[in-house]
Amino acid sequence: MEIAIIIIVAFAASMLTFFSGFGLGTLLTPAFLLFFPLPIAISLTACVHFLNNVFKFGLIGSHVDKKVLLLFGLAAMLGVLPGVYLLSTLDHLPVVFEYELMGRSFSISWMGLVIGFLMILFSFSEFKKLNKSVASNATLIGGGLISGFFGGLSGYQGALRTSFLIRMNLTKEAFVATGVSIALLVDITRIPMYYETWMKDLGKEEWLMVLVALVPAFLGAWLGKKWLSKTSISLVRTIVGVMLVIFGIALMLGILS
Repeated sequence: MEIAIIIIVAFAASMLTFFSGFGLGTLLTPAFLLFFPLPIAISLTACVHFLNNVFKFGLIGSHVDKKVLLLFGLAAMLGVLPGVYLLSTLDHLPVVFEYELMGRSFSISWMGLVIGFLMILFSFSEFKKLNKSVASNATLIGGGLISGFFGGLSGYQGALRTSFLIRMNLTKEAFVATGVSIALLVDITRIPMYYETWMKDLGKEEWLMVLVALVPAFLGAWLGKKWLSKTSISLVRTIVGVMLVIFGIALMLGILS
């Protein structure tokens, strides 16, 4: 049962997030949490996230927009550092409200409210067709710093990155490839920090679960690449907009944390 849950979640999340550019870590971490403590779950998810991005880069990396990658990606890498540092200095994020629903306890945090609100706000540009290019150098650098900082602080950099990239009038191939490339830069920055804290203590059982998750994740990404050629950029924008709203509401309600 344990392996089946990991396989199903890894496959479905990888296929869906191939288009949206975010969500694999958010969906896979709770699956690992069913069987491992939080630090181990985060470590396993980080490994799968990185290796899956390497695989996706091999599938579509030739379509990267180099200007966006350089300005946004490098800024995101810089933004990760103060975010991780701030996280390391905090014992816990402040809780705004706690409640129970269907026998489960949920906590609404200030971080969840802020990031969830930003995700929903950015999603409005997709539904209202406000898709003018915002690919100025200042916007790219600022967007990279913001997404990298919140990624280091909370792990939710993917959605904020996507909300910037989807408004830059990139082709669907360039949108996916550039997002994957930036995610790789962020992973390369944060994984050594995770390694020193948690990953160096992973055992054979944990690494086996990484392998179990990788195979369906690769399959999901491969199918996503196949379907991308049959998908319009407007559909990609709609998928991104819907997922931003869903994840934003879930964060604000404390369902995701």
